[in-house]
Amino acid sequence: MPKPSLIVRKLEPENKETPIQFIESGPIDNKLFFRRNHFSYPSLSHASYWLHVNGFVNHPKLFSLEEIRKLPSRTIKVVLECAGNKRHFFEPKVYGEQWEKGAISEGYWKGVSLRHILMLAGIKQSAREVLVEGYDNGLRTDIDKIITFSRSLPMEKALHPDTIIAYEYNGQPIPFKHGYPLRLIVPQWYAMASVKWIKQISVIGSGFNGPFQTVDYVYYPNKETDVDAYPVTIQNVNSTIQKPLNMEILNTGKHVIKGIAWTGMGVITKVEISLDRGQNWYTVVIAKPANHGYGWTFWTYEWSVTKKGEYTIMTRATDSDNRTQPETPFWNQKGYGNNAIDKIWVKVE
Repeated sequence: MPKPSLIVRKLEPENKETPIQFIESGPIDNKLFFRRNHFSYPSLSHASYWLHVNGFVNHPKLFSLEEIRKLPSRTIKVVLECAGNKRHFFEPKVYGEQWEKGAISEGYWKGVSLRHILMLAGIKQSAREVLVEGYDNGLRTDIDKIITFSRSLPMEKALHPDTIIAYEYNGQPIPFKHGYPLRLIVPQWYAMASVKWIKQISVIGSGFNGPFQTVDYVYYPNKETDVDAYPVTIQNVNSTIQKPLNMEILNTGKHVIKGIAWTGMGVITKVEISLDRGQNWYTVVIAKPANHGYGWTFWTYEWSVTKKGEYTIMTRATDSDNRTQPETPFWNQKGYGNNAIDKIWVKVE
């Protein structure tokens, strides 16, 4: 039987999405974990690898991989979702990688709390943000010099115990294409925050204004200007229908409709489905145990259909912060955070 494979969106740099419709359970095998890159893969050797911690700290540190692995660890199940997931479905269309529904994956990450590393270095009172720089670098269309992929976190998020410097994925060393030897994992935020191939961590006394912080990964709600722009951070509540496939032809009878739901705030509390273009909504069965921590929730609905014809199937999720998927997405220039009600179309014969 053929096996699912990554869906190519771009070859250089490599950008491929998970075949999310064919994922039966989590965690995602690393071979099917989506890949999002702004530059070519970096060249580095773990044999000579050191993690630098500097800036507004009392004791600048240099950690070897062995030292990192000896520190107290934690393992967390986390959904990583590209901020551009579902960009393809915006109207009017926006430029950028045309991700459909597979720029999202989940799995178990093991590492040491960034907080622990920062405490060992001693944070100065004047510290404001924690800047994480990756080894991946290259040119942008708007800057005439080589830059690295770098992102900062506010102190509160950086010091959360579940913001970790990870060195394992699903019980194995992180695959090189996903950030080996060390990558940041920032639960509940879109995945641009989870910097790969960490080069150094700098505690800074002002807001970071690098291009991946203040140009990209910013919501620009006005088509012609940058008025009312604000940064992309927390994942929106969202859901995806995995089965049946969009535009599939079905027989009359019973069909199991299934999918996933996730959120960046709290947990998923309800998933609803409509089979008549949103006129009526029914609550679906959420897999037990219910969503906890930072993973996604599987859900199912048994559909008995006796009438032939064309159907629009829609789903919407609600989280414990009472956020529900909107009917239409929040349009923005760069196509981030699309969490509109999910829709597929099927024909029953």
